[in-house]
Amino acid sequence: MKKVLILAYDFPPYVSVGGLRPYAWYNYLKEFGVEPIVVTRQWGNTHGNRLDYISAGSSKQSIVELSEHGTIIRAPYKPNFANRLLLKHGDHRDRFLRKSISAYYEFAQFLLPIGPKIELYKAAKHFLKNNQVDAIIATGDPFILFRYASKLSKAINIPWIADYRDPWSHNEEAQKTMIQKIWNTYMEKKTVSTASHISTVSKFVHSKIDTLIPNKPFSISPNGYDTLVIDQIKNIKQNDEELCISFVGTIYPWHPIKSFLRVANDFITEHPEAKIRFKFYGTNLTDELNRMVSEQFPNLKGQVLITPKMQNQELLEKLASDHVMILFNYYSYMGTKIFDYLGIRRKIILCYENDPEAHSLKQKYYHVDESGSESKQLQADLIKQTNSGIIVKDSQHLRQVLQDLYMEFQAAGQIACDSHGIEQFSRKIQVERLAEIIKGFSTL
Repeated sequence: MKKVLILAYDFPPYVSVGGLRPYAWYNYLKEFGVEPIVVTRQWGNTHGNRLDYISAGSSKQSIVELSEHGTIIRAPYKPNFANRLLLKHGDHRDRFLRKSISAYYEFAQFLLPIGPKIELYKAAKHFLKNNQVDAIIATGDPFILFRYASKLSKAINIPWIADYRDPWSHNEEAQKTMIQKIWNTYMEKKTVSTASHISTVSKFVHSKIDTLIPNKPFSISPNGYDTLVIDQIKNIKQNDEELCISFVGTIYPWHPIKSFLRVANDFITEHPEAKIRFKFYGTNLTDELNRMVSEQFPNLKGQVLITPKMQNQELLEKLASDHVMILFNYYSYMGTKIFDYLGIRRKIILCYENDPEAHSLKQKYYHVDESGSESKQLQADLIKQTNSGIIVKDSQHLRQVLQDLYMEFQAAGQIACDSHGIEQFSRKIQVERLAEIIKGFSTL
């Protein structure tokens, strides 16, 4: 059986959509003839919010876990000084100092053996002293893992795969200064040119990578849903007490959240007797949402539920008892949550296809060069392909959609979802393709 060393910073038990991709590799690769050894960091979920990302690990030594799926090596994690200040004093103090320290590490970690992520490199290097693998795969971001994979690959003369969940230097949102843009472009080109293969989530992301590292063997491995979890929750029925319309995860600045809440508030104003609940699971804007509801949309006070982050299986169990999934337009990107929505077979409503307020937000906040994108409505295309939901044109259309959904719920006690062809988006299928790539290296 072939072996692959996987460098994955985000990984369960940390609650992150980015961790689900390497977690699927860990769960399924062995079924297809490849044994995974995952090197990640020690995670805890003590805060239930973004502070978990910078909280110290539980041990100063690496923790090794063995299972029938493979091996997990959890490297120590010690927050840098900037993160310790944030943990101690909160977000409102020492901002300039914290940003300066973080910026230093973002640059210096590529040149010196420093930074809170270096322990993954040390743990991987220690493992490789006494163990052989056939390939290395690093998934980013953080893209420093690509640098670590390149160094390890060169040291032991084995191929490595650069797996992009998002763009690196082409991610305009992450480039705070022109110096940072130039630096990341240089490091990306220098580092990824040593990879034997590039894997990424979409043709659009690959088109950006290809401008820097052309003619490199590549594969498109979309995100998907976890078959194991979906099989365990497939018999959960929708609740018949109240219509639950749910959203999961990050709310970005270009998301028309205020428009959505305004329409929801108007619906409750017109139908005060309606049994309807709007749920936000693991959002990044808990305080802002609460304040928005309280100050601008008071009729929603009893209808909005905001919950902290939770493990993926627990989350999907809750979603399975809900009825409708909210998806905000990501335009040239597909995102990840749409695949879980498909997996649980609950109706999706995409907001919006062509709304003036949403267009204004996109123009102001969506810092993505969409040239090279085959479609600027990837989510809408997938919803049409799978017949999995409603593509909401604008806020006026949303008013009618809410009315129709509530009438359906009153009549049937549930909301139908007649999706089809979703099996192709199982993460297990994507892992099988990755396994073939890894096994192909050994024949070169």
